Amino acid sequence: MRLVFAGTPEVAVPALDALLASDRHEVVAVVTRPDAPAGRGRRLVASPVAQRAEEAGIEVLKPVKPRDEDFLARLREIAPDCCPVVAYGALLPKAALQIPAHGWVNLHFSLLPAWRGAAPVQHAILAGDEVTGASTFLIEEGLDSGPVFGVLTEHVRPTDTSGDLLTRLAFAGSGLLSATMDGIEDGTLKAVPQPTEGISLAPKINVEDAELDWSAPALRVDRVVRGCAPAPGAWTLFRGERLKLMSVAVTPDRTGLAPGEIAAAKNSVHVGTGSHAVELLWVQPQGKKPMKAADWARGVRIAAGERLGAA
Repeated sequence: MRLVFAGTPEVAVPALDALLASDRHEVVAVVTRPDAPAGRGRRLVASPVAQRAEEAGIEVLKPVKPRDEDFLARLREIAPDCCPVVAYGALLPKAALQIPAHGWVNLHFSLLPAWRGAAPVQHAILAGDEVTGASTFLIEEGLDSGPVFGVLTEHVRPTDTSGDLLTRLAFAGSGLLSATMDGIEDGTLKAVPQPTEGISLAPKINVEDAELDWSAPALRVDRVVRGCAPAPGAWTLFRGERLKLMSVAVTPDRTGLAPGEIAAAKNSVHVGTGSHAVELLWVQPQGKKPMKAADWARGVRIAAGERLGAA
């Protein structure tokens, strides 16, 4: 089939690579978000998908909005059979959805209908899910509500960050998306409507959502830290400034600390929660690079009774 691939971030590149390597399909163009400012100089940088497509010599379309008439006209000229999608980052209008004969097929990183929305992996970790996965489905005008072609499952490991889990799903999902394209071309794969039960939503995690509540149980603190890593990053206040927590470890044998209370030893830093303590492993003070928590604690000279989360 003639394919136009839609995607933007690094997590979409494995799927693009899998389709480029296919001997059954031809990726004739990609659709991605416009160049965005990045780095200290804030210069415009092409998305990872755009960069990969340019390396492969493929036409790159960067509509400001996918309802733009120039973009829709060019898509009609290309006349794709199908448009596979991975983390494109913009809603597709009905006019675009109607162009490819086999529609737009999205690789979504959850077991639909669970975790519909922009941040399925983060929410799976925040919820303490032990198993998650990926789904390919036909895009409709609703939010991730279209019928499903195929799924794969993936265990959530106890130390997984959202970055760890998303990386595994991106590579495993690339094979699922490629197999879905094969099945659509063969006519052997039919999309099945999603169940009406078990629907959950996964809205984008904002910086405000990533603030730690030290009165919550230790397991919840751990999930927020892992679910918000690498972005937007879990954080708390220390002496009126933000302190980002990169990683923690739950320590059930350490009790007696009030929520947020810091206990710093020579080589360890523990903080009280609503249950037992967590050990801080890596932190990032405001305006500085990540560092070991013990090094940070020695540098700031923690006073007895000091707490995180207090201004």
